[in-house]
Amino acid sequence: MEIIDFKILESLTKDAQKSERRRKNMNYHDGESDPVQRMLNAFEPGTYVRPHTHLNPDKREVFIILKGKLLVIFFNEEGAIINHVILDSESEIYAVEIKPGEWHTATGLEPGTVVYEIKDGPYNVLDDKNFAAWAPEEGGINAQYQLKQWLDELHLDI
Repeated sequence: MEIIDFKILESLTKDAQKSERRRKNMNYHDGESDPVQRMLNAFEPGTYVRPHTHLNPDKREVFIILKGKLLVIFFNEEGAIINHVILDSESEIYAVEIKPGEWHTATGLEPGTVVYEIKDGPYNVLDDKNFAAWAPEEGGINAQYQLKQWLDELHLDI
């Protein structure tokens, strides 16, 4: 049995806040070969996740909000925003399922944001994500600028 409580969320949040990436995950699956990847994922404001999709092999990805607010942005093939959702238990939007082939990114909108993430496995670093050529690499000089542009386009502040 695994219990996810406030202490675990707080510990993960502290680790994310100390991380250069501004996020941190805690795995619950039994390893990379597990057919269902399950984890807690803490997203602090300002974390940049390079837009990607999951194809070849096709994988679904699900985010369920546990604490805070998570912005998930969807793009077309050229990198234009086509949709977005803010997961926030107070607004009663609790989860999003991302289908294979949907270009997406996510970032925290408030400190202490933690989601339960579920993704089809197995995990293979070589084919887990298909990164968007039209978006800066994580840690690159333009990554934070790009994140700010998306937030401005959606009229959101962090």
